[in-house]
Amino acid sequence: MSREAKIPERARTTPEDSHALRLTPDALRLNVNLPNALTLLRIFLVPFLVVVLLTKFEGREIVALAIFLVATATDFFDGWLARRRREITTFGALLDPIADKLLISAAFISLVEVGLAPAWMVVVVVGREFAVTGLRSIAAGQGILISASGWGKAKMASQITAISLMILSERYEWALLPGKIALWIVVAIAIISGAQYFRLFLQRVMSFNGPTAPPE
Repeated sequence: MSREAKIPERARTTPEDSHALRLTPDALRLNVNLPNALTLLRIFLVPFLVVVLLTKFEGREIVALAIFLVATATDFFDGWLARRRREITTFGALLDPIADKLLISAAFISLVEVGLAPAWMVVVVVGREFAVTGLRSIAAGQGILISASGWGKAKMASQITAISLMILSERYEWALLPGKIALWIVVAIAIISGAQYFRLFLQRVMSFNGPTAPPE
């Protein structure tokens, strides 16, 4: 039996880096260890979050917030466990950013549906995610790695904060203003980090002379 392909630890902790991986059949072999199971759980919770947010019943805000926070907690623990248990896999590194994008996109779109978030803001945030993913895929196809920027953690933290506050604002009026402020911060970070990725993409692609090794 062939050994499963290994990837640098950083690929597990910075979701965007997964686009630089070599997609071989052996690398994509399904290996549902504990970290990967947590990532799959995050994906599994997405439809439950959407259903709860879009269904009117007493206490849905609390239930939705609990589901969302459990899902976001798996994002921390899957990477932490993968490093601690030395179970970093290509399958997990590829699945992790997909799970993140599904969770965040589904939550924001559901908030638009219930009238808690402006549609144009969500379009900017979700559009940025797909645009960056597309740019990274194109660069990776040419052997170029565009490493994740320092905005990654700030982006994720602001998104979790904004979504949590907006969910609570339907039940608690005090959460509405902080939620709106957090949402504006999310949009600002999305625009700034998106512009940075686009600039790096143009610089790397225009000056590309051959495959480059990933940074240490």
